[in-house]
Amino acid sequence: MLYLLIAPQKVYRNFQYRKQTKSQFARDDPAFLVLFAAWLCITSIGFAIVLRLTFWKFVHFLLYVIFIDCIGIGLIIEQDIEWGYAFDVHLNAFFPPLIILHFFQLFFYNGLINHEWSISRYLGNTFWLIAVSYYIYITFLGYSSLPISKRTHLLLVPLPIILLFYVISLAAGFNITYFLMKFYTERIV
Repeated sequence: MLYLLIAPQKVYRNFQYRKQTKSQFARDDPAFLVLFAAWLCITSIGFAIVLRLTFWKFVHFLLYVIFIDCIGIGLIIEQDIEWGYAFDVHLNAFFPPLIILHFFQLFFYNGLINHEWSISRYLGNTFWLIAVSYYIYITFLGYSSLPISKRTHLLLVPLPIILLFYVISLAAGFNITYFLMKFYTERIV
């Protein structure tokens, strides 16, 4: 899991080794999924504390994060490769944004991001820029490691668009983090 944050290329080199030894790309060991689920729970507890959610609102939030944010998005992504590998790629790509947005960002939310200051917008939007860029890059690495994948460089096309949206959001004074935290508190829970 640490390699997903600091050296994602090594993760997909291991996938190549698995294909050579076990004739499948997907993981057959549920340890990653168990650790991933633990991180989802831990970071959701952090959200509940920061947003001051009651126990039942926390449960609702946790179920939303697991079934909509994580599994739901992973299921709607169309692929022409084995489902297990595609879901592994999604979970690998989802982990760094989870840590960035649901862990690191929480330390800055109440003290800094939850204000109308320029630095609040910059910091909050930068967290999102880094998280979404990580997701796209790790997804690109996952699909480009497959010999049957062609034109995987097209997966990187959204990066300049996201960077443009980032600049426009800063210029327009739109704080993505603040908006989405309000969405979580008002719409979901």
